[in-house]
Amino acid sequence: MTQHNQLDYLDELEAEAIHILREVAGQFERPALLFSGGKDSITLVRLAEKAFRPGKFPFPLVHIDTGHNFIETIEYRDAMVKRLGEKLIVGHVQDSIDQGKVVEQKGKNASRNALQTVTLLDTIAEHKFDACIGGARRDEEKARAKERIFSVRDEFGQWDPKRQRPELWNIYNGKIHKGENVRVFPISNWTELDVWNYIRREKIDLPTIYFAHERDTIVRNGQLMAASPVLNMDEDDVITRRTVRFRTVGDMTCTAAVSSDAFLIDDIIDEISASKISERGARMDDKVSEAAMEDRKKGGYF
Repeated sequence: MTQHNQLDYLDELEAEAIHILREVAGQFERPALLFSGGKDSITLVRLAEKAFRPGKFPFPLVHIDTGHNFIETIEYRDAMVKRLGEKLIVGHVQDSIDQGKVVEQKGKNASRNALQTVTLLDTIAEHKFDACIGGARRDEEKARAKERIFSVRDEFGQWDPKRQRPELWNIYNGKIHKGENVRVFPISNWTELDVWNYIRREKIDLPTIYFAHERDTIVRNGQLMAASPVLNMDEDDVITRRTVRFRTVGDMTCTAAVSSDAFLIDDIIDEISASKISERGARMDDKVSEAAMEDRKKGGYF
């Protein structure tokens, strides 16, 4: 594929995503853009800039903070929000724990990742959001491949794969009943490589953990994890300094690193092109069962 054709293809993906973002702004009263600090939501922010600048975004950014995020991600989030001058709303999983709405997991593999759903649904209810924009893509995982670009959730935040609406000729139906909300995925048709090629083309800065760096790691369930007290480490965990990077960014307790010498974006693109493992293969929470992601989505997870 020539560079010219590559840019044409990215232009098509960009135009579709901008169209979807403007549809959200036109069809909904209280939309929000869910921001995780990961490359996909960072790409959404760039697309929102293209869709709505020089005006303000017609929605706030919303981050559901587990309290176990990588510090690099939080620092990036705060610097980006300051640069944009947009509103950031943070929902804290710790508040859900303190209020007794969720129970912190125990044991060596304890994670707060699954607890995010309650915090997210409470944040949606508190601010009366009727649409939440997210960076999920169909190539990530089988359950996400089933989901439409406008994905209706019931008043309990639940997703029913059988109640999906047809989306013909790029016509999106945002009509919802009271209490329902819609999850919107503008980059649903992008692949991991598309996102990286777009980041390279747009010269988008990313959190440093996406690039190869030295870090103290342990091996947990066959995966390289960042050594951290939030992993409930004990004497069996051997800390080793390794050169790694992260393909996906989430809660530290469930996001694995990969050994890598990809210090530059071109190196990352070459590495992904040669990889036979999807980026979600580095997420411990997706390995619980074959249907782990679909079960969480039905329960209100993004």
